[in-house]
Amino acid sequence: TTFHLFLRKGVRGFIGLIRTFLAIELPGSILKRLKEVQQELKTCQADVRWVDPNSIHLTLKFLGNIEEKQIESIVKTVEKSVQRTPFFSLKVLGMGGFPDGRNPRVLWIGLEESGTLLSTLQNRLEKELEKIGFKFEDRPFHPHLTLGRVKSNRGKACLVEKMGKYKEECFGEFEVKRIILFKSELRPSGPIYTPLKEIRLGGSVEKGSGV
Repeated sequence: TTFHLFLRKGVRGFIGLIRTFLAIELPGSILKRLKEVQQELKTCQADVRWVDPNSIHLTLKFLGNIEEKQIESIVKTVEKSVQRTPFFSLKVLGMGGFPDGRNPRVLWIGLEESGTLLSTLQNRLEKELEKIGFKFEDRPFHPHLTLGRVKSNRGKACLVEKMGKYKEECFGEFEVKRIILFKSELRPSGPIYTPLKEIRLGGSVEKGSGV
């Protein structure tokens, strides 16, 4: 496989390292629903840094800053990790807060699967990526979608009350067919995520827009 990857000159000069992570994208219909939920929560005027609803995703593994030359080995490792994993469904279900739903610092949407394919896949990624130098994450994997991060207590009571309405709500279901290697650029207005490679479950690289 040939990889066409280019470094781009950024605001602060030539960028040599790429901040990356592996994730699962959500379909537009679910992102639209989550945007509607965010809009309702925003009526509380709470002190929350909201995630751009179009950028909400399920993170499987944060890789950190890597060099361009590492991308090919990462992709090959992910291919190996997913080659025996069939497509599977995830249900986007429920809302809560970390560390406590009554005093949240992070607002999240939950995910549920009928089997164990997601957790097995994530664990396999951890083990295989450790072999090429990435730190194994010891913390248990709790799949979730981050809606926002609470900065202070302003409007928090209203926020918690509205969150209760969505505690058991199902926001939709979708089929997972691929894992995406994303580039993350941190900007004052919020992070910009760019897909570099898409690895289809079963192990085939579909495309990449480069960096």
